[in-house]
Amino acid sequence: MCTYLTEKIDVDGSGKGAKGWFPVSEATVYVDHPVHAPYGHTLNIDMLNPALGPSARVALELTEESALALADAIHRALDSAPAGLASKDQ
Repeated sequence: MCTYLTEKIDVDGSGKGAKGWFPVSEATVYVDHPVHAPYGHTLNIDMLNPALGPSARVALELTEESALALADAIHRALDSAPAGLASKDQ
């Protein structure tokens, strides 16, 4: 079942695509049918820069378990670093 619920956020960082590194400005997160992963549904994350066209996109299709483990790993990594170390103000 597709939820059609999409979370969109502004982001500030870089992604690496087929043409190399590019700045990313948006992230889209949703549960839907994957394009490539061999599952019925996945959590899909698109990191993109719409101003640079369709090739400026990095896509992930993750199982629920993998997505939750990734979220936990992100929290652990940030919690173990000095506060503000990965901030754009550093």
